[in-house]
Amino acid sequence: MTDEDRFVPRHAVHHGRSAWAAGLKVVAIATAVVLASTASIAAIGVWSLGKTVADNAVDISNGDGTVPTIGAMNGSFNVLLVGADNAPGQKSFGGSRDATLNDVNILVHISADHRRGVVMSLPRDLVIPHPQCEDPVTHQIYSAMSAQPLNTAYARGGLGCVVGTIENLTGIKIPYAALFSFQGTVKMADAVGGVPICVTKAIDDPDSGLKLPAGRSVISGRTALAYLRSRHGVGDGSDLSRIGSQQAYMSSLLRTMMSRDTFTNPGKLYGLAQAAAQNVRLSQSLAGVDTIVTMALALKSMNLSDLVFVQYPTGADPADPNKVVPNAELADLLLRRIRADLPVALDKSALGLSTELAPTKGTATATKAATSSGAPTPKPTKASTAVIQGLRGQTAAQQTCSIAKS
Repeated sequence: MTDEDRFVPRHAVHHGRSAWAAGLKVVAIATAVVLASTASIAAIGVWSLGKTVADNAVDISNGDGTVPTIGAMNGSFNVLLVGADNAPGQKSFGGSRDATLNDVNILVHISADHRRGVVMSLPRDLVIPHPQCEDPVTHQIYSAMSAQPLNTAYARGGLGCVVGTIENLTGIKIPYAALFSFQGTVKMADAVGGVPICVTKAIDDPDSGLKLPAGRSVISGRTALAYLRSRHGVGDGSDLSRIGSQQAYMSSLLRTMMSRDTFTNPGKLYGLAQAAAQNVRLSQSLAGVDTIVTMALALKSMNLSDLVFVQYPTGADPADPNKVVPNAELADLLLRRIRADLPVALDKSALGLSTELAPTKGTATATKAATSSGAPTPKPTKASTAVIQGLRGQTAAQQTCSIAKS
């Protein structure tokens, strides 16, 4: 039995590894900006895109029958991004599986002043309590559970159950959510024209299908999906190492979009919007065009160095070496700051199994553009310089290189 097999729940097959190729700004900014820019684009088909998004909207109320009130984004907000293994409608991506698994779970918190954010990845193998869930279609009730992997939540009630499970763990209310599939990952990567990534040496990982030369590459489509799925090719072969690759990819994606005039090019934006509308399922609370536009505009002044990608703190599960459990002390420090809308900063050892590269000329320009929106820069405070020792992650401004597995 391989390491990959040991990490897979009994109803899963290791060929179906989920990953998502886009962060909040791909869906909530790129889609929104193109939909908001119709005055400069003839016959852009906004109604068609909006209808597609609305038709695919998902109920995340988890049985309580309410939909969050939608209004202007005048304060902080939270969005859950879920990457689904064996998502509905998924085709030609690995072997068949008995259930859909929420293998990628990313909670995005944007501060009340819209100047900083925390993007927190929660491992799929995180063993935690699960609350009662209700399937939004069949209305079947699933009883609460005491200790099960996070990635079993979707099978117990869809996207709403994933939201409820993470709310139960973190104490953070999550009114918005989006579901990504393998197909969505491929289409979104193609829509941005490729994303630069880096590996310390050549990788040939047959499990994910990833083949890369040493050094920098620009990846898209199925190669991007393979990079995001790869476990045996990077780090120590664990899911935590794969999270590091996903964070490096998301950071590079944001820098790339800023350096390639994506946000000012109607054609590029429309292509991105089409890919998102057709391949990403949004919660009912997020599916309105006005909501997406409002959310996007709230983020336009953010400095990439103030958008922090972190891994939810974990430790080894004493009952199963192939699973992880919450690091209660460190997780509490992180979650208390997020709930209080305080900044989160990383120490110098936060990269873990990655190395930092010197910024390229294009990236330096993109980072500068991201910080020169004309809005006043807030004065540094003691809270804004606080560092949580022991967190693993990086900022969106950092260029990193994934350490290939030996």
